[in-house]
Amino acid sequence: MNQNKFIQETRSLFMIILVAFLLKVTLIEAYIVPTGSMEKTIMIGDFLIGNRFVYGMRTPDWIGIPYTDIGFDIPYFRFPKYREPKQSDIIIFKYPRDPHVKYVKRCVAEPGDTLEIRNRKVFINGNEFELPEHGRFILPIAASQQKDQNIFMGKGNKDNFANTIIPKKGDRIPIEPETALLVMQLMLMDNHELTLKNSDGEYHFTMRDPSDLYRRKGTYDVFDEYYPNGNLLNPWSKHMPRGELFFDGQPIMNLQEYEVEQNYYWAMGDNRDNSLDSRFWGFVPENYILGEALFAYMSLNLDTWIPRFNRIGTIIR
Repeated sequence: MNQNKFIQETRSLFMIILVAFLLKVTLIEAYIVPTGSMEKTIMIGDFLIGNRFVYGMRTPDWIGIPYTDIGFDIPYFRFPKYREPKQSDIIIFKYPRDPHVKYVKRCVAEPGDTLEIRNRKVFINGNEFELPEHGRFILPIAASQQKDQNIFMGKGNKDNFANTIIPKKGDRIPIEPETALLVMQLMLMDNHELTLKNSDGEYHFTMRDPSDLYRRKGTYDVFDEYYPNGNLLNPWSKHMPRGELFFDGQPIMNLQEYEVEQNYYWAMGDNRDNSLDSRFWGFVPENYILGEALFAYMSLNLDTWIPRFNRIGTIIR
């Protein structure tokens, strides 16, 4: 191969990679399904294509080494959207407690909606949200009324969840003891800085949960960054040092209310007994939504690595 031909082929390969990258970060979102939270609507091993255009294409917001946390955030721009996410859409989004992980779930409630779960039945604004066509329960009966400490905001358990309003842009939430946990999480997801200061030093709040980081990385070192060993805190931390809270450098006690800066959504898996979803970790911020799942372009049985040819081209709904 002469030098000119090598240069031409290298240039062509570079252009193909560049076009594929531009499509990936603007028009389409590729996602491999690793869990059964959406079965049988979506199967473990499905390779999905998502539509980024419908909710507004966006430029990259992070540069780094793929499949690692080595990198840094950069400013991004979102193009005008065709429409807002709506109830029953199957959305692909960044997991709020570890944005390096992508989730796919069904949008169950929109900004401003009121949600409640009673004996497995989901009610939105007082009307029952029917279990989707391929939705299912694995366990024979619903959980009792006993509270589950892993449930978001201590609202109940996976089958019985107390009345909850989904935040929307412009909502004004009073800052008081009863709303403190909610407000702190919204402040962080709206990209504000929350710190706690005392005589021992300064602690920084983050939405990244060390337990989720451990599941992805498989190393206990992540816990060393969090209190009491490190200077990171979660708003829902069971053990927290005493001190004064600061919002963007100002004492939070000077604020009477917080104005929500973006819309939020509620997402749940169709496989209700086997889904880590909003019932456990809360709201999906609008700026974390990447696209709407469209179809499976490939599917593998991950136990045998044999393709499921009958799943290829399956429309996701």
